[in-house]
Amino acid sequence: MSPIITNRVKELRAERGWTQEQLATAVQVSRQSINAIERDRYVPSLELALKFAQVFERATDDIFQLEPKP
Repeated sequence: MSPIITNRVKELRAERGWTQEQLATAVQVSRQSINAIERDRYVPSLELALKFAQVFERATDDIFQLEPKP
């Protein structure tokens, strides 16, 4: 079974008071991509995960977690 990757992007974005559009601009993707990531419908590339880490000033494993598949 493949593990599931979950994330805290929505939570961290809300802590900053940012809209999806503001975060999308900061990491250079579309607002639709942010929406898909927040809904766990899209797993970002390593490059994008590292951009999130820079923007949020957190380690990638504080933003993205590997969960066992139920």
